[in-house]
Amino acid sequence: MELEKINEFLSSWSKGVIEIGKIHREGGDYRNSAKLFLDTHYAFEETDVLFKPTFTKEVVFRNNKKDALSYFVGRDISEDNGFALKPWSSIQLDELNTLIEENLTAAMGVLKFKPYEIEETTLVAFTFIFRKIDERLKIKVHHSSPVR
Repeated sequence: MELEKINEFLSSWSKGVIEIGKIHREGGDYRNSAKLFLDTHYAFEETDVLFKPTFTKEVVFRNNKKDALSYFVGRDISEDNGFALKPWSSIQLDELNTLIEENLTAAMGVLKFKPYEIEETTLVAFTFIFRKIDERLKIKVHHSSPVR
């Protein structure tokens, strides 16, 4: 059951990132979409979150909602150009490892990001540690980095 919830979460997370970019391409309110994405997938509203995004150098960690939003859609931190605005046409789970214990749920794997209208893909290794909130998984710890 817990593995099914992890797979559902990863599918929702991937679709959410793609949707932000689609709304941006269509001239819609992508910032609001990104805020809803963060509220749905990250536990910023409920607890402390540790977030190390994939492509950061100057400001490595984004441990609050404002900085996480900047990473996904740009604006507040100068190095951010909007990870979710790329835009991505697909995000496929390439590998998944899980650790499911009584009070801990963790997923570690590889996601394959394919940009819109470009053939090359970007492989990203990720680790998500989840907290169950209102019977839903939300990210408490997110660490990701490009696979070289």
